[in-house]
Amino acid sequence: MDPAATLVHVRTHWAGIQPNSPIYNLFFSGIRIVDARREDVGSSSTSGGRILARLPVVPIHVNSKHILHGAVSAALVDWAGGMAIAAATGRHQTGVSVDIHVSYVAAARAGDELEIEAWVQRVGRSLAYTSIEIRQRPREAREDDDAAAADSPVRTRGPVVAVGSHTKYVAFAEPKKAPEAHVKSEASDAVADAEHKAA
Repeated sequence: MDPAATLVHVRTHWAGIQPNSPIYNLFFSGIRIVDARREDVGSSSTSGGRILARLPVVPIHVNSKHILHGAVSAALVDWAGGMAIAAATGRHQTGVSVDIHVSYVAAARAGDELEIEAWVQRVGRSLAYTSIEIRQRPREAREDDDAAAADSPVRTRGPVVAVGSHTKYVAFAEPKKAPEAHVKSEASDAVADAEHKAA
């Protein structure tokens, strides 16, 4: 899948999730996915995915000390890992969280803009492993943006605010069907019961 198609897919995936997730909708209504791509991770059996998103920090994102709340950073790690898996796999089901780790490195405040970059380390049969970096977007990069460059990939990286890893369970088994003989036996028993009651 070419980068443009991958970006469309990831944005469509997010558009399907957002209205059904009150917490994501509360925190991330202003998030913009600006880049998404599949990439070779050195294995013929799987490809990696990478996304880049930007989020203006507003008062709802900060804690009583007026800095980015740790819960918002953790939610970003959760969100971004799923988006990276969508980029890697082309799926709309990106699994359920098994494990999330977040390390808080520095503060961000209302008025800052975050840059969230997430990439897939590996998608296996059952688990997908992702890494996430949350950075402050440099003010000069924001001031230099014009309409065309506003959605461009990273050129200058700002200071790291938090880093994380996110593991998701991605193997969804099909519902098991009853063996045909067992189904016929149950149907025969039901008919016999009905005939017995009628007699």
